[in-house]
Amino acid sequence: MTNSAARLAGRREWTAFTVLLLPLLLVSMDVSVLYFAIPAITQELDPSATQQLWIFDSYAFALAGLLITMGSLGDRIGRRKLLLMGATAFGLASAGAAYATSAEMLIAARVLLGIGGATLMPSTLALVRNLFQDARQRGQAIAIWSGAMTGGIALGSVLSGVLLNHFWWGSVFLINVPAMLLLLALVPVLVPEFKDPAPGRFDLLSVPLSTAAVLPVVYGLKEIAAEGVSPLHALSVAVGLAFGFVFVRRQRSRDDAMVARALFRGRGFGAGIALNTIAAFAMMGSAYFTTQYLQSVLGMGTLEAALWSLAPSLVIGAAAPVSAALAQKTDRAYVIAGGFVLAAGGFTLISLVGSDSLWLLLTGAGVLASGLVTVMSLVSDMALASAPAEKAGSAASLLETGSEFGGALGMAVLGSLGTAVYRSDLPGAEPAVRETLGGAVAAAHQLGGAAGEQVLALAREAFVHGMQYAAWGGAALLLAGGVLAVALTRGLGAPATAGQPAEQPAGQAAPLAG
Repeated sequence: MTNSAARLAGRREWTAFTVLLLPLLLVSMDVSVLYFAIPAITQELDPSATQQLWIFDSYAFALAGLLITMGSLGDRIGRRKLLLMGATAFGLASAGAAYATSAEMLIAARVLLGIGGATLMPSTLALVRNLFQDARQRGQAIAIWSGAMTGGIALGSVLSGVLLNHFWWGSVFLINVPAMLLLLALVPVLVPEFKDPAPGRFDLLSVPLSTAAVLPVVYGLKEIAAEGVSPLHALSVAVGLAFGFVFVRRQRSRDDAMVARALFRGRGFGAGIALNTIAAFAMMGSAYFTTQYLQSVLGMGTLEAALWSLAPSLVIGAAAPVSAALAQKTDRAYVIAGGFVLAAGGFTLISLVGSDSLWLLLTGAGVLASGLVTVMSLVSDMALASAPAEKAGSAASLLETGSEFGGALGMAVLGSLGTAVYRSDLPGAEPAVRETLGGAVAAAHQLGGAAGEQVLALAREAFVHGMQYAAWGGAALLLAGGVLAVALTRGLGAPATAGQPAEQPAGQAAPLAG
């Protein structure tokens, strides 16, 4: 490759990219795959209430806490090598989870799955950055990558329901094993190795510091979304922020930092992470309400709700490639801003939803998701292009960590806003009814008859009212995100032409033999 032209990716690179989508789908699906399996797991393994929560959350916490570490490790030992190690761990942990004989064994397997997932996500995105040197092709690949990641989360719950209709609960984990075996067979043949040729020493102390910075914040925000603000949850966030301050100070003072300062020399990198975090905030904040609406307001079963939730994914598949094409014709800042405005329009439609508005909700969710995938694919491309190619693993891990923070914050902020409105609409209700919509549904079933129906109707109206306020708040944030996108990224996205090299401020990480 020269400075004036980039080598175009051919059939081999696109085939390798297709293989790399496999671990991405599995990792994103594992976020939601337990939605249907937990009743069967509860019946067989008899977990306590705390153990049941950890069966759900241990995967996400392990993944979030180790993303930064694994991204940096991949830059040092090789992204393909880390991908293969992660795939092996993910496959073994999947088999362990499928045949777990106790709640403790299942929690341990879920932690190992999270560790494997933390290696797979930044490795795949970093390898995409290295495989596609041409700016236009790289943008197309990352657009497909973003759509696959978003669709995988929705697909996980549906696949779980289908498998459980025919097999035992362990099948939702065991399905990962043949996919990982296929990955282990194909990646060494199709995907070249890339790594930083001069990575420096690995800063071991930064590993616990980064984990201590991320986990308490994510945990505290998730608990605030689920249970409301409490001193313990606020303390958890404060502790994480304190460790984050120490971690950042350490990174700024070391030449061999886990998060290299060179990443932030390109103007698009920090802007890309910030805008991606805002998009993740809106994505997870909206999901907090839409899933409850389908199940608790419309009264759908879990599988029926999961199937309906796939409907918005039909338009997501087209949104990212279309946005990538538009970004090749005009300054990408305006396309990103347009994505934010489109997503705000989706929130506006959701704000008009009543207590029986399935199609309006699905339309709003589809418009919202299309706008957000547009934003996330373009800012991911921009951030990776602005970062040195030899630091692609670290860059990808910071993007993913920002998404984890944004998602947890979106659920906490918008969830708390909706809950406050819900409770204010039910001032004289029983504590269980006033606490959550789920509690109101349970209380209504216990009451039965006309009294139960009246309680349920009031609770559903209050929930919808809270969802409307949260949607207005989300729309306002996204419009602000659009303004911020123009301010931060204007001029960074000149239209790309075929053969234009990917932006590489600090040089290209050369592929290694094998």
